[in-house]
Amino acid sequence: MALDLMKEQGVPLEKQLFDWHDMVRTPISKLDNDAFTRVRIILMNGIENEQFVFLHSAARQHDSGVRVPLARVRRVEQHQQTLVNWLLPADQSVLETTLAYEQVAVEVTAALAEQEPDPYVKQVLEFGLLEDFDHLYRYSALIDRLEGKDPNNILQSYTDVRPGRPTAEEHRAPIDDVRDHYDAKTASPITKMNVLTILAGEQQTRNYYATVGPLYADPMARQVYAEISSIEEQHVTQYESLADPNESWAEKWLLHEANEVYNYFTCLQQEGDARIKKIWERFLDYELGHLHFAMEHFKRIENRDPAEILPQTLPEPFKYTSHRDYVTRVLQAQVDLNAQGTQFVHKSQIPAGAESVRYREQLNSKGSPTETVAAGYRWTPGTELVDRAASMQAGHA
Repeated sequence: MALDLMKEQGVPLEKQLFDWHDMVRTPISKLDNDAFTRVRIILMNGIENEQFVFLHSAARQHDSGVRVPLARVRRVEQHQQTLVNWLLPADQSVLETTLAYEQVAVEVTAALAEQEPDPYVKQVLEFGLLEDFDHLYRYSALIDRLEGKDPNNILQSYTDVRPGRPTAEEHRAPIDDVRDHYDAKTASPITKMNVLTILAGEQQTRNYYATVGPLYADPMARQVYAEISSIEEQHVTQYESLADPNESWAEKWLLHEANEVYNYFTCLQQEGDARIKKIWERFLDYELGHLHFAMEHFKRIENRDPAEILPQTLPEPFKYTSHRDYVTRVLQAQVDLNAQGTQFVHKSQIPAGAESVRYREQLNSKGSPTETVAAGYRWTPGTELVDRAASMQAGHA
């Protein structure tokens, strides 16, 4: 089903109302809900946060009569973000939520890469995919160490737990994290949507790790979060640099609104939980209202037709499904790649004295926490039950 962005008006901004009871809903079940419902919740929280940050940034740099209109949209985005993020359950530990964040990173990045038509953007996505895949493995080792839990309780067998490009090898100097940007005049709409989507996901992951890392008393946990948070900042740098800096701020506003429409539409098409599906449907209508509100201001500010920027209909939704085979193929072909400037080469081609090599050696000079935490770790299914049974047998011996 195609969604016509020009004809579908959605709910007008002035009718987008909330109260506290409406905003704070019953959360999903950690174990009973399908893992991809949680994946959608986490990604949409990131999409809302990206919009919130963008609208604040725009208001700080521009006036031209838009500060109040931006504030009106931003207030609704704030309440949408609260409703979405508060759907996560209270009995989900910080580390379990971390595993879920990395599942989002793996499955969503793979989905975007699989459909991406621009070969260079596709390569950037696949490069980042293998790094997040390794982060999932390192955090799985950490949850086994600290909580004795099987990561599959959260992942539900959709996503593999095994090493990717080693996190200790992912540290790069900033010069090797900035990418070539797409050309706004020729890039396809789905490329622009993919860039905004992956940027939103990675940005919220960086923020989450930087926030929760200090909450741990265990020194190893604090160091693991510090190390991976640093890589997530690199990913934010990588993905934000893909966007064309020549797009005006008003053009970027349109693209942000269209991307929210696209992502809520994608969630709506694939959600299996009827209660959560109603939320995606409601917020799709709200975002269509935001998009048309932004269109009117775009016409006034730039004296241009929004159809110059936006497609008539949305691109096809990406797939919320396991991408195990795709990830495996990328892993086999690209695990030894690393970045050199804006390009990707086999790690053996990077000179020993390169800036990123020196940067990495300095950071890892006293060891890499992600290497230490995973030393000797190998995930096996059902470890929680196996360990419990072994413990009970030992007690009866």
